[in-house]
Amino acid sequence: MRTNPIPLLLMTGTLALASADLLAGEHFRIDDIRVEGLERIKAGTVFTYLPLKVGSRFDFDQSPEIIRTLFQTGFFKDVQLYREGDVLVVKVAERPAIADIKIEGNKDLETDQLMQALKGVGIAKGRVFNPTILERMEMELRQQYFGRGKYNVQIKTTVRHLPRNRVSIHIDISEGVAAKIHKIIVVGNHAFTDKQILSRLDSGIPAWWALFSSRDEYSKQKLAGDLEKIRSLYLDNGYIHFDIDSTQVTISPDRKDIYITINVKEGAQYKVGKVRLDGQFIVPREELEKLVQIHGGDVFSRQKLTDTTSAISKKLGAHGYAFANVNAIPDIDEKNRIVNLTFFVDPGKRVYVRRINFRGNYTTNEEVLRREMRQMEAGWYDTRRIDRSKVRLQRLPYIAEVNIETRRVPGVDDQVDLDVGVTERMSGSFTVGAGYSQSQGLSFNLGLTQDNFMGSGKRVATSVTASKSTQVFNLSYTNPYYTIDGVSRGFNFFHQNTDTTDLAITTYLINRTGLTVTYGIPLTEYDYFSTTIGPESTKVVTGTDTAQEIVDFVNREGERNTLLRWRNSYAHDTRNRTVFPESGNLQRIGVETTVPGSQINFYKLSYTGKYYHKIFGDTIFTVRGNISHAAPWGDTVEVPFYEKYYAGGINSVRGYEDNSLGPVSVSTGNAIGGNFRTTATMELVFPSPFEEEASNFRMSAFVDVGNVFADVNDFDTQQLRASVGIGAIWLSPVGPLVFSLAQPLHDQPGDRLQRFQFSVGTGI
Repeated sequence: MRTNPIPLLLMTGTLALASADLLAGEHFRIDDIRVEGLERIKAGTVFTYLPLKVGSRFDFDQSPEIIRTLFQTGFFKDVQLYREGDVLVVKVAERPAIADIKIEGNKDLETDQLMQALKGVGIAKGRVFNPTILERMEMELRQQYFGRGKYNVQIKTTVRHLPRNRVSIHIDISEGVAAKIHKIIVVGNHAFTDKQILSRLDSGIPAWWALFSSRDEYSKQKLAGDLEKIRSLYLDNGYIHFDIDSTQVTISPDRKDIYITINVKEGAQYKVGKVRLDGQFIVPREELEKLVQIHGGDVFSRQKLTDTTSAISKKLGAHGYAFANVNAIPDIDEKNRIVNLTFFVDPGKRVYVRRINFRGNYTTNEEVLRREMRQMEAGWYDTRRIDRSKVRLQRLPYIAEVNIETRRVPGVDDQVDLDVGVTERMSGSFTVGAGYSQSQGLSFNLGLTQDNFMGSGKRVATSVTASKSTQVFNLSYTNPYYTIDGVSRGFNFFHQNTDTTDLAITTYLINRTGLTVTYGIPLTEYDYFSTTIGPESTKVVTGTDTAQEIVDFVNREGERNTLLRWRNSYAHDTRNRTVFPESGNLQRIGVETTVPGSQINFYKLSYTGKYYHKIFGDTIFTVRGNISHAAPWGDTVEVPFYEKYYAGGINSVRGYEDNSLGPVSVSTGNAIGGNFRTTATMELVFPSPFEEEASNFRMSAFVDVGNVFADVNDFDTQQLRASVGIGAIWLSPVGPLVFSLAQPLHDQPGDRLQRFQFSVGTGI
């Protein structure tokens, strides 16, 4: 027979005794435990937290501890204990579950980042909702924005109750404007001026012309990085006891201006005394000593110390010692302010690569990636080969990012696995676009390209381009690994119609159709040879405005000509990338000739050189040059006019109209091209001063020099044209936008000048 339950203790947010006088000292043996009021939580979960079980002896004095234990789980908002005979009844009221979290108004911080911050304070979808943590939640969100300098952030939280004991949390954020850095003060510096220190920092007052700079936007993370830059400045100049005593960040009452004070303690400057190597020398000591970048008498430099240990470790890694340990042990002579250095070399055990595992290649066949690897399975671990493998993979047009990790094989101390993670980019594209240039006018293009056809790494492409002067159809196929040794083979069919009426050259119509086959042969990791051969048919139509020189050529050689063209080129390329390179050089030599049996015979020789060197920050010094020469051979009297060279314009000598430089027709005064061309450019390339973070925009200051001559014997330095100016390149979604503003130098009467030039979507 069921009896009325006797309340032992109630808890609804605070402890409250019920019938304490009646039940004080009461105890009984528990025959059963019953839990009431559960909705989502299993009874077993409650039993897990209860500090007693069936058969235990229950004392009234235990009640506060039992209830406190259940409350500490965070699952319940109400807990009551009852006795029903010898049955202990635990009646609970569950806290609601979080069904949904919505965040609106956030722009500066990503929603995922804010969700992660909320999760750290116990707010996440599916978790139990506790109203007491709302204040902590809002504080955490404010801290996230305070770290970005947004001290005016406003956060409003709305909790809506849903059926089945659930809640929805809506967070509305008004970010406000980030407080700006008004001043940075360095206190205690004597070795370096304020300007020398502040110029190294990412935080500070932007230059007057940097309209879109974020330099004055405060960020806790950015300031931490700046403090490390100050520390590096001193440690790299011998101040080994340098320390930053304190950093104060204060904000103005209106929360708009931030003042930063950095207190430093410089200490004395130390120099290097003796430098020696010790340990086990798997590689001859003499080779390792060449890698030491810090020597006796030098001012102590932490950077040189790090570079030395890194270079020695890399050298050992190139001989299979993947886990070599090189420690720089300093011995400081405080009296004489000298640091003696010992580089202790512990090569560890030589290891070899057991397996190379690829992941992330959902489209690309594994063999396509594996053939780019220079580190082989079952071979000794070699850091040089691994680094080169990464570069080769990154150069594939369908691979966006590569990450190679070294992982020890469990239970073995001389084997590792390489985990190669790749991020693929879209290998196929269908493009419909338009462009504009001052020489070609409005142009349209339609193209279909597949750089990784069926995951094989083969390239298939077709395109159609039309402008007022040129119409081109192109169809190509390339197999980059026609042979296992990396010899490539490609085919290309093209048809081109050109009407020069609106160009700066003499007037004529020309139709050209050709088919070529190309073989590319890698000679070394940086050297490449290619050969191309194929027939080409040309038809020329002259008009009343056609230059007499062209009319004479057509009368002599005929309107239609067929030839077999053979091109060969050798290239040496060490650039770190092909778009906006920062270092390395490209040297290319080209030799082109017609094959005997062609109706017209001529040859072409060319050299192109490009050199890139980073001089400071993201500023790159570039030198480019080109020399090209053409000449007839056999019974041919003159190089065809459509094979001659032109110069002038945004891609050669800026400030002069496209194709306007060089020999001109006596009858029309228009350019007719020449057999010898030389151009050169010196350029200082730097990021945009208006938007420092723009990785797809570059500006430059340049000097261009060049001209076209009738023949190599006519070359005259006095006839070279030049220009100076500024340029800009933006890799926009519609294609590259190229601009230049140039001042011609050494121009002559009759030259066609064009100081401002641009092209849109027609190539760099």
